[in-house]
Amino acid sequence: MPPEAQASPAFDPVRATNAYLATVPADKKARSDGYFEGGYWLQLWGFLYSAIVLWLLLMLGVSAWMRDRAERITRRRPSQTALYWIQLILLLTIVTFPLSVYSGYYREHQYGLATQSFGPWLWDQLKALGVALVFGSLVTMALYGVLRRVGRSWWLWATMVVVAFTIVGAVIAPVFVAPLFNTYTRLTDPKVRDPILSMARANGITADDVYVVDQSRQTTRISANVSGLLGTERISLNDNLLHRCSLEEIEAVLGHEMGHYVLNHAFKLVLENAIVVAIGFALVAYWFERLRARHAEWRVASVADLAGLPLIFLLFAAYQFVATPINNTIVRVNEYEADIFGLNAARQPDAFANAALKLGDYRKLDPSPIEELIFFDHPSGRTRIFSAMRWKAENIKK
Repeated sequence: MPPEAQASPAFDPVRATNAYLATVPADKKARSDGYFEGGYWLQLWGFLYSAIVLWLLLMLGVSAWMRDRAERITRRRPSQTALYWIQLILLLTIVTFPLSVYSGYYREHQYGLATQSFGPWLWDQLKALGVALVFGSLVTMALYGVLRRVGRSWWLWATMVVVAFTIVGAVIAPVFVAPLFNTYTRLTDPKVRDPILSMARANGITADDVYVVDQSRQTTRISANVSGLLGTERISLNDNLLHRCSLEEIEAVLGHEMGHYVLNHAFKLVLENAIVVAIGFALVAYWFERLRARHAEWRVASVADLAGLPLIFLLFAAYQFVATPINNTIVRVNEYEADIFGLNAARQPDAFANAALKLGDYRKLDPSPIEELIFFDHPSGRTRIFSAMRWKAENIKK
């Protein structure tokens, strides 16, 4: 703990925050800043690359060809939808694979954040692809089932479909999806487990076990969560957090994660995202018909035509790209609320500050206010440390 962060009559949260940030070596800070700022450009290039690919699928008639192929194979509409989805996702995966390798594998190793060799990394990508094919087929079948039955209000019904499947995904992911990628084992060390369970019970979380996730075989990042809905809740922490952090830091991080659960952030985010999605679909509905009418060469008959799915993707992706600050702010506000909850639950402000510094391995610690507003979906390291030091000034006896 820096001397300026010691509790005393002269304790100043701003000075304590600056002292914590000053403990980060300049080269480490530059590396973290470079990684995080590079992510801004990846967002831009990723969007532009995907937009070009989707536009070409329409302009070259590839999307219409895939629709025709699906219709030749089967007459059943749901099966046609699933076949089209499978063709589209496989094609997009192949075309965007070089960018995926760079952003998800090479760059992570370049900054010392990944531990997987290429083979296991690729296997995880294939498993993720399998999940996308199966779950995405169900979502797309439901979506186009709605589009074929409703009129101009399709965007509202489509929002309901997306929200419904978001809830379903949140329920089944901890039980059926997460174990595909990692092994969950019960935490047996009572010195770590018991304080976590005690804090959980004190905050109304009924949990009998804490699980450790073997994410160190994939990444060096620390993480934890209280995930799931409707009886599938699970308290878990990854083995990096277990082995790299003190007990106090673990409690501080888990206190934050419990905050998400107690404050009903999962349901809150579903409702907030429903509004964002509804606005997005309304804009898609407006522009879809105008663009479709101008481009007969696409051979897209209506919004209910499977061949128009790349256009829906393209328009919605453009909307989401422009709405990045709004989406980030929605998440960041929830994260800040969980930070404050965690400080009150764990009462470990200095451990929370140290955990924020560890997160600084891959998150820029001290951005400008505008930068944090636009690009950060979590409070910055400075914001989090200052929150902890202010809490300390107001709640810890000097």
